[in-house]
Amino acid sequence: MKPIRTDLAMESLDCAAAGELPGVAVSRWNEGGVEVTSVEITENAAAQALGKPRGSYLTLSAPLLRERDPDARLAVSSLLSEELARLLPEDRGTVLVVGLGNRAITPDALGPMAIDRTLATRHMLRGPFARSSLNSVCAVAPGVLGVTGVETLELVEGLVDRVRPSALVCVDSLAARDSARIGTTLQLSDAGIQPGAGVGNRRVPLTRDSLGVPVIAIGMPTVVYAATLARDAFAWLGAEQGDEPSEEELSHMEKALLGAEVGEMIVTPREVDSMVQDAAGIIASAVNRALQPGLSEAEILAMMD
Repeated sequence: MKPIRTDLAMESLDCAAAGELPGVAVSRWNEGGVEVTSVEITENAAAQALGKPRGSYLTLSAPLLRERDPDARLAVSSLLSEELARLLPEDRGTVLVVGLGNRAITPDALGPMAIDRTLATRHMLRGPFARSSLNSVCAVAPGVLGVTGVETLELVEGLVDRVRPSALVCVDSLAARDSARIGTTLQLSDAGIQPGAGVGNRRVPLTRDSLGVPVIAIGMPTVVYAATLARDAFAWLGAEQGDEPSEEELSHMEKALLGAEVGEMIVTPREVDSMVQDAAGIIASAVNRALQPGLSEAEILAMMD
């Protein structure tokens, strides 16, 4: 079977396993109008089958996010903050927040835009202006290899060696299998992240193994592959005509119609500018709440503006 083009663990599971997959624990529930799916991958065989590293993946889905519903945004941000706080080590120390992606390409700018609104406080904890209510946080957007000429891992390794954070929180754009999840779904994982995955330009992964500290990843799908949409259309047309195509037939039709180059194209909504801006605000707000529990909501919002 052709690999499923998605960064969401829940979509990989839905596509790869009709029933239960050994080494994977799944639970689903609804909290405050947010659909939550937890996927725990504990076995190497399951990780290989799903194409995802072992670890926990929490997906928060709220369709009203695309409509810019304020209640949905608040519910998702609050829940994301709570779940992120649970993944952080008890001995916080300094936390390094890394915004992955290319600021010049809107669907890939989620990470840098979230960094713009993340409260960087490490420099404020020294001297007469130190506040005991603040935790130490660094925030950086390292750019991409094509712009900097340096692998993201190399830059982050240098920061980790110098700053010695207790954990990394990485924010990046993702790719989805289902276009309905673009702008409506967030994924939180303790399995690290692979920079550039959302736009099909996978780089060296940032993980606990590669960096020596816990790596927590937060992402939202901003794109879907053109080939994925084409396959869905072929399957739907076949089903409507009473002759649902096989996986081999779908692959042949995709190749004949799109070819290799067009099939690698990605699609994003026309309202991607406002969508990414909203998502960056939701994620930054959640990160700030989780990392700065000593600040009130009003203080956090004032410092984010």
